[in-house]
Amino acid sequence: MAEDQSHMDHDALIAEAENADSQNSDNDPILTPETETEDAQKPADGDNDITMADIGVEGDGLPQVKTEPQAELKLEDIFADIDSDDEFPSSNAQNIKVSSSPEASSSPIPPGGPLSRASDPEVMRSFYQRLFPWRYLFQWLNHSPTPSTDFGHREFAFTLQNDAYLRYQSFPTFETLRKDVLRLMPSRFEIGPVYSTNPRDRKTLRKAAAFKPIAKELCFDIDLTDYDDIRTCCDKANICNKCWQFITMAIKVVDVALRDDFGFKHIMWVYSGRRGAHAWVCDKKARLMDDQKRRAIAGYLEVIKGGSQSGKKVNVKRPLHPHVARSLEILKSHFQHDILQDQDPWERDEKFDRLLQLLPDKTLNDALRKKWNSSPERASKAKWSDIDALAKTSKGLDAKALLEAKQDIVLEYTYPRLDIEVSKKLNHLLKSPFVVHPGTGRVCVPIDTKRLEDFDPLGVPTVIELLADIDAWTAPEDDQKPGKSIQDWEKTSLKPYVEYFRSFVLALMRDEAGVKVKREQENDTMEF
Repeated sequence: MAEDQSHMDHDALIAEAENADSQNSDNDPILTPETETEDAQKPADGDNDITMADIGVEGDGLPQVKTEPQAELKLEDIFADIDSDDEFPSSNAQNIKVSSSPEASSSPIPPGGPLSRASDPEVMRSFYQRLFPWRYLFQWLNHSPTPSTDFGHREFAFTLQNDAYLRYQSFPTFETLRKDVLRLMPSRFEIGPVYSTNPRDRKTLRKAAAFKPIAKELCFDIDLTDYDDIRTCCDKANICNKCWQFITMAIKVVDVALRDDFGFKHIMWVYSGRRGAHAWVCDKKARLMDDQKRRAIAGYLEVIKGGSQSGKKVNVKRPLHPHVARSLEILKSHFQHDILQDQDPWERDEKFDRLLQLLPDKTLNDALRKKWNSSPERASKAKWSDIDALAKTSKGLDAKALLEAKQDIVLEYTYPRLDIEVSKKLNHLLKSPFVVHPGTGRVCVPIDTKRLEDFDPLGVPTVIELLADIDAWTAPEDDQKPGKSIQDWEKTSLKPYVEYFRSFVLALMRDEAGVKVKREQENDTMEF
């Protein structure tokens, strides 16, 4: 890890990021097919679960909403703290439209295994109509209940069922996004940056340079396939709870670094649906960073370098940087249990050669090789202990070099393996939370870092299970509140994930509103 670039003055970096208003990368967007779709640009007319009062903005602090002269709208009508059955159709709605089929009231669960038809268009249509948290997604990306260019100039990209890829889609409200998703039925959709102008209008601009990305969350991607050279339980797209611990370790290390070293607060981790996790750093100072600052933070966090066939992957300078020293402290217990015991990476003879390559003393290596050859399939935990035991009998051994080598080994087998390219570019697109992974049928749910050890990727609900939950749900006898509309997601195992997302969005909007009000007050005091 390059100390001169990676380990920088964090305060200076963040201060610069806060002042970066529109000075972001002019790089061309990632090249993909550019087929576009047309969509009616309709004003917001739906209700919002999170109101202006919820985020602590009232009276003079309310953002201005542009309205048509002939339409007199009230904020409380647009963003009332109630649910709308039109926006989130519920199975107990009074005006549900049913077909002539006697099975119409049930969710369209196709025959076959739970994963065999998870991407069936009718199954996905039910999911997007009844379970996807459209309103919270809008509020998350818009940073306010009031529609703004934070959402309206945001790029969305759709992957259709025939693998066509539609870039530069944009929507003024979540209703128009929802309608287009239900019309096109993409297998998934991705979220890109906020642009300087509406992405749909980019071809009408006189100067191409006028269309550029100006803001996006700082993102990180961790994928278990990058651990295939050290995980022994699974490989490729397969995962189990043993190798998921690599993701748990990575989240712990990256999350604390982002919070403690860079001062970020609003960090959401999302399960990718199969074998990885994504981080979305949503603080405004993170969203406004240009590519140079993003590369700097990515470089700061990068310790593992080189592919599966490369030699030594960890080369950190001594004394250890505080971030690396803290990471070792976090990871040492995981190394003992999750690596030495559960993964047992050096049990077989052909595997312990890798361990010996990473040790600095030839005499010690020869002694260890002799001992391990005489004890075939000796457990990795025992082999790790053998290093110190034999080192005590080796004359002229450099103890300091051995300690540093062992630290590097712990880092190589536990430290996060990040897909750095995802983090470096302002215009990189990333899969949206709450979409369904087409291969597993699992929903890409947020991960509660306060209960990180409890997260089970194999226990994340599939779309088929969720639709079955709705059909099996019955109202509790002690919860008969008149006028209370229960949304379909509240009847399923998706409920805790949506509630976590809602609380995350609420905290983010409160902070954003507080900054706006504070700036307005400061501006008022400047006027004499």
